[in-house]
Amino acid sequence: MHATLLGVLGLALLGALHAQDSVPVQTDFQQDKLTGRWYSIGLASNSNWFKEKKHLMKMCTTVISATADGNLEVTSTYPKLDRCQKFELLFQQSGQAGHYMGTSQEKRDLHVMETDYSHYAIVHELHQSGQEPSTALQLLTREQDTSPQLLQKFKELIPTVGLTKDMLAILPKSGECQEGAG
Repeated sequence: MHATLLGVLGLALLGALHAQDSVPVQTDFQQDKLTGRWYSIGLASNSNWFKEKKHLMKMCTTVISATADGNLEVTSTYPKLDRCQKFELLFQQSGQAGHYMGTSQEKRDLHVMETDYSHYAIVHELHQSGQEPSTALQLLTREQDTSPQLLQKFKELIPTVGLTKDMLAILPKSGECQEGAG
């Protein structure tokens, strides 16, 4: 029984690692064009925390900056109760353009799957915290509104990364926590 459980866990981890290796990145990725202010319009994730909280979430502002050594600083500001909460992460280059790895104790693997730099970016993140890995797919846009065609494109990518459409949240505009965010 114990050996079977270990085997199943091993296969799950192997599957997660394989999925990480097979996530595509933007062709001819240009990091300098990705920097600046973005709005988180859509998010799909299999994280238990996300599944429990997604109905409470609102659009957040994300600012992406390049460091002097070519890494990415990602700062997201989102409304939480009666205040603005800031979440900052540093991602190091992985050696493949458009693929970054988190520097915190929690393992994060970030892929810029697709972007036109001026309107949208679709970002995939594999997050290992504790024993349960989670996958997230995020739609970032330069404006707070987006086209139905772009939302449809995002929804069509969800199953390609092992997620389902019931794991999706289209985040409503809040008008909060956006001053000075970029």
